Amino acid sequence: MKKMFYNEDLSRVVGILLGAFFVYASLDKIYNYDGFLVSILNYRIVPLPIAHLSATILPWLELIAGMSIISGIYRRGGALLISAMMLMFTLAVLSAILRNLDISCGCFTQGPAAAKIGWTKILENTTLFIIAIFLFVMSVRDRSKSTEKIEPTP
Repeated sequence: MKKMFYNEDLSRVVGILLGAFFVYASLDKIYNYDGFLVSILNYRIVPLPIAHLSATILPWLELIAGMSIISGIYRRGGALLISAMMLMFTLAVLSAILRNLDISCGCFTQGPAAAKIGWTKILENTTLFIIAIFLFVMSVRDRSKSTEKIEPTP
């Protein structure tokens, strides 16, 4: 069982899928800044200046983290960044649910067809968080393997 969770091929495939997920999620937010800004404001958590900053930075962080995981360059940092974002997104959704806000999540599209928040979104975000933590742990393990001192054979 332990070998399955420390499988480099599984880690690569999961990394590509998670990275692609975040690259895809970032694109509409980058191209539709105003819509994403409205989505952030709908959560009623941050003031307008912070919402502007978030709408500017978050999509690019998603894109960079996703590309990082896909390419394997700074994979551990990308996984950690996605973990942190997923924790933040989950707390925002939970806050909105507990305050009975009827809003869309702002995850993939900012249009009227966007999915509404709910407990399913909490489950999805938690799953993505666990996957990102898995990739972070795997990349730490891979890095420690590559830095082990190799003794010369006589």
